[in-house]
Amino acid sequence: MTPFVALLLLAGLQQIDPALYEAARMDGAGRWRQFRAITLPLLVPALLVATLFRSLDAIRVFDLVFVLTAGGPGTATEPLSLFAFSAMMRHLRFGYGSGVSMIMFIAAFLGALVLIRLIGTSRLEREQA
Repeated sequence: MTPFVALLLLAGLQQIDPALYEAARMDGAGRWRQFRAITLPLLVPALLVATLFRSLDAIRVFDLVFVLTAGGPGTATEPLSLFAFSAMMRHLRFGYGSGVSMIMFIAAFLGALVLIRLIGTSRLEREQA
């Protein structure tokens, strides 16, 4: 996912109008001030989208951990998805494993909803400015 995030940020950087940097230079803004006042605020939507994708990817990680460590040693590297799998398939606690899976889904959904709202809010603020 790192190359995908890099492409998202590159696309966000290419959307910034170079005239903004020229105007900031004319006003005497240095590189750091240009970054704080122009680049970072205009990259917020791309950063939020990248955060959304990376967060969802982190929540659903299962295959790598299962193949590499199987959650071990002990439960040191056991993410929630592997915990739900282990509860359902190894310990035959289907209700408990399903409950953990549903809680993971609800948490991921609410987190995604919050980030989508933030993206919409930042877009509105940018259009009004």
